[in-house]
Amino acid sequence: MAKKAKGFGVNDYVKKKSKKRKGQHSKRPNKSYTKKKSRGQGKPIWKNVEVKNMARTRVRPKRRRENPIKTSVKSGNFRPTKKGAGMTRKGVMAYRRANPKSKLQTAVTEKNPKGKRAARRKSYCARSAGQMKMFPKAARDPNSRLRQARRRWRCR
Repeated sequence: MAKKAKGFGVNDYVKKKSKKRKGQHSKRPNKSYTKKKSRGQGKPIWKNVEVKNMARTRVRPKRRRENPIKTSVKSGNFRPTKKGAGMTRKGVMAYRRANPKSKLQTAVTEKNPKGKRAARRKSYCARSAGQMKMFPKAARDPNSRLRQARRRWRCR
């Protein structure tokens, strides 16, 4: 019985792809002749490897039906700029229905929030302060959505 060289196995061989012409089904041979890449062990070796069950089935992921929420103020999902911009409770609920794993919440508007709500406000105010630096034109305009939203969140 011939000795098997170290590192040579079925996984070391690459399956040959058969070209498919337009209007024809692909015909796959019972045997696939492939070339083993040499790993510094001399010449590449040609082997006859029998490939079993060559039927390829392509499993496509199910497409999620896109149901984006309406982004107009008229739809009731978003608050007008004069009233503090941002999403309404109805808008947040609609978004969470469309995106089941979402953790979106409404603005923290109370005067003295406690615990996690206080941390959310602090985080939002810090992020929106960065937006004020990035967009000085919006920062100067008291009627911009950024300034109105910061007022609604009671950022100082």
